[in-house]
Amino acid sequence: MNNVLVTGANGFIGDTLCRKLLSDGFQVRGAVRSNKSSSLPEGIEPRVIADIHAQTDWTENLRGVDSIVHLAARVHVMHDTATDPLADYLKVNVKGTEQLARAAVESGVKRFIFLSTVKVNGEENVRPYREIDPPAPLNSYAISKLQAEQQLKKIATASGMELVILRPPLVYGPGVKANFLALIKIVAKGVPLPLASLRNRRSFIYLENLVDVIVTCCNHSDASGKVFMVSDGEDVSTPELIRRISLTLKKKTRLFPFPPILLFILGRMLGKRQTVDRLIGSLAVDITKIKNELDWHPPFTMASGLEKTADWFKESNFLHRSV
Repeated sequence: MNNVLVTGANGFIGDTLCRKLLSDGFQVRGAVRSNKSSSLPEGIEPRVIADIHAQTDWTENLRGVDSIVHLAARVHVMHDTATDPLADYLKVNVKGTEQLARAAVESGVKRFIFLSTVKVNGEENVRPYREIDPPAPLNSYAISKLQAEQQLKKIATASGMELVILRPPLVYGPGVKANFLALIKIVAKGVPLPLASLRNRRSFIYLENLVDVIVTCCNHSDASGKVFMVSDGEDVSTPELIRRISLTLKKKTRLFPFPPILLFILGRMLGKRQTVDRLIGSLAVDITKIKNELDWHPPFTMASGLEKTADWFKESNFLHRSV
């Protein structure tokens, strides 16, 4: 199945995935929102899909396609200003995904790989989430991803199209944005952080590890019909993550002890509940299933992933930009 359509092909994950697929001998089509925004690698066939929703016409773009990697989505927004956020998420992430899957069935696409999220299971845990744990999404983004999974399973069961669902935690690597980039900036500037007392555990996945597992799921016969948790396989506390980032940036770690319960209270008093919860809470995944069933093991360590991320950060001159 070497003819692949990648949606969100010029995004943070899509760009690296397209390059990897191309280097592995795949014929790759990259779905992008417009020609102006397209900066696809040479050899990737661009296909312009202005918007993904319940009426998107995929017919011409799926001719001859063996498999789809669906990355495009309305992503999680920390401070969403939409009048009805859930409706916006459902429009793209559920209805748009359902429309693509039905078009894929009609076009004879054999395998559909869907990038979901660990947030389908929840936002915090005592022990790492496993695939058999009941879903418990807590925000509009996670709800939409779960509903998309459910619709895809119905379509795959009825049609025989092979479905693979991946649930990653936070993805980092060169080009990362949002909270992870903000944390790197803070560490690079030597800002003291009151996080030394934390004993939480969090999973992450390096960009190239995620790309590697997606390609594995394109190739592996035993991936069909499965849901997989994926990560670097190295769970770390928030202070340990900061120490590792400091090491890669060659900066002194500036952490001091502070009661976690007071951080919890301050986060709510200052209107920073979500940010603080992500710093002090645990959110880990168990990747035993994909190791056993697909013999997949992360090819890159977290140390190497953070080093490459730090190199990109320094080359991008972020040290001279505001936090």
